[in-house]
Amino acid sequence: MATIGSASLSVPAHIHAGLVKPLAELRAFWRKFIAMAFNPYRPEQHYMRGPGPAWRAKQARRD
Repeated sequence: MATIGSASLSVPAHIHAGLVKPLAELRAFWRKFIAMAFNPYRPEQHYMRGPGPAWRAKQARRD
């Protein structure tokens, strides 16, 4: 009768523990980057200050 053994290809615990945090931070960075880069809302494109002093001076001369 033959014995079947199993070989583990996973990363050892001491190495895995050292990789989790940097990979999680990298993943969080990319998620935030993608969310910000492809967000269609740009408030600075919709900002209008209204007429300035030059416009008011020009309109005052008309009257």
